[in-house]
Amino acid sequence: MANLLEQNLTGHIGTQKYLCTINWRNGQLIMDEPESIDGQDLGPDPYSTLLASLAGCTLSTLRMYIDRKGWDIRELSVSLNMHQEMTPDLCTQIDRIITFPEGLDAEIKERLMIIAGKCPVSKILENKIVINSKTDQ
Repeated sequence: MANLLEQNLTGHIGTQKYLCTINWRNGQLIMDEPESIDGQDLGPDPYSTLLASLAGCTLSTLRMYIDRKGWDIRELSVSLNMHQEMTPDLCTQIDRIITFPEGLDAEIKERLMIIAGKCPVSKILENKIVINSKTDQ
């Protein structure tokens, strides 16, 4: 089975509480926690980063579809948040609000909402995920 990334994403933490450095093929991202839980808020927290992935994928997928259709839609916005219900199975619900330009045809909006649900990160999050953790030794 082929990996989705060309190279592994790597992360590192030192002695500073919560401050993580995440490296990907072409750059680096700092992640931290908010001051309210003793972080320094130097970067997004893990929940924000997860939602940022969904936001970026949603918007990019919509832009590709809009461009392919030749529609004159110059801007889109997305707002996301999530909450968890402490049921026996722990249910996480993500709320995604997509804002379209005023006056956009209702049928086009409806079609774009369907396309948003087909972005690759949506598909990952809505299906079974298995995390295989192991040591490198």
